[in-house]
Parts: sequence; structure tokens; C-alpha cells
Amino acid sequence: MTVAVVRFGGSNCDRDSIQALTQLGIDAELVWHEDGLPADIDGVMLPGGFSYGDYLRAGAMAARSPIMQEVREAASEGVPVLGVCNGAQIGCESSLTPGAFTTNRSARFQCERVHLRVENADTPWTSAYEEGEVVEFPIAHGEGRFEIDDDRLNELEDEDRILFRYCDEDGEVHEGANPNGSKHNVAGITGERDSIAVMMPHPERVALPDLGQVDGQGVLRGFAE
Repeated sequence: MTVAVVRFGGSNCDRDSIQALTQLGIDAELVWHEDGLPADIDGVMLPGGFSYGDYLRAGAMAARSPIMQEVREAASEGVPVLGVCNGAQIGCESSLTPGAFTTNRSARFQCERVHLRVENADTPWTSAYEEGEVVEFPIAHGEGRFEIDDDRLNELEDEDRILFRYCDEDGEVHEGANPNGSKHNVAGITGERDSIAVMMPHPERVALPDLGQVDGQGVLRGFAE
């Protein structure tokens, strides 16, 4: 299979994503947003970075690039789509998933490792883990706080569409383990189809054995699943 990794002006995790996918035996192709999606792709990854310098708000301008209409159409046909960090912001801004990512509670850029608890292991993106398993991923964002109205959040929870929550190393979910103030510690969710997912932590940064940690490989294997 071939995954299109979409590059916008300001993307900076595109090559990291390609290297991580290639390490897992998944073909990955760098696609400049103005060129549109190739006809024969089997998946789409929206990587992290600062598309358009986060002008207006993170992900807002990239979400209005013509390629995102193609991504939405592909997603509606079952093509797997994963948005990470800035890609998650773009995904929400494009209505691939509900909610929004906004300024961290600290009002500062945060770059650190965090613990995540797997909330639903029955999706392509989490099938490599056990429900309740604790993994460690890095975050690097200034606008990573997930916000959504209570009714929509209840829908996500009732439909088992929350992938990960921020937690402590023992898997306990509490405010002290919430790095950015995300509502109910949500770190990643799916769209109406579980083949669509967005998350703020970076799985591609913990997917290469040479870097000493591979907790993120399971998420990227979702494309093959």
C-alpha cells in the first residue's frame, strides 16, 4: 500500500512520518498540497508542523487548501486518514472529526513526553495495543487543548470513539496528568468511521528502534490494518 504524506507550507514532520512508515514496510509518498492526491494512494497522513505559521489559528488555513476536499472524499470512501499534531488540528478544522484544538492551558508551547492510556483497542489505529495499556509518546504543541461541547463529547464516549487519554505512568486519568487542559484528558479520537483518526501526540517520533522507543509503531500500523 502507499500512504500519501501531505506537505503544506510549514509542515515539519513530513519526512519523519515517511521514515517511520517506511521502517514498518509501508510505502510512503510525499505530496505537496498544491499537486493534489495521487490517484492510486491507499492512505493519507496529515503530519505535524506549523502549516502557514498557525496564522489565524492552528490548521485553519491548511484546512481550506483544495487538497483537503480530496482528502474528505477519500475518507468518505474508506481510505484511512491519520492526522497528527498540526494534522489533527487540520483534521478537526476540515470536519473529518468533531471538536477543536486550541491554546494550551499554560498558554505556552509544550514539548515533553506524556503517558497515554488506550481507551479503545478495537480500531485499526489501536489494535496493536491492549485496552487500558499505557504508552509513552512525545507532544510538541502550543494549541493542543481538545475542546468540544458536552453533548458531542458524550456521543464520542458512548460510541467508543476516544482512542487515547492523557494519564500518569500507572494509567490513572486525572488533571495532574493532563499536559494541556484537554477536555476529559482526550488525546486522540476517531471520525464517524474508525478509519479516520486525529491525535496530538506524535507516534512517528517513537517508531524507530534506533531512537530507543517504539510505542508509536502500533498507531502507524493502522494503515496496513
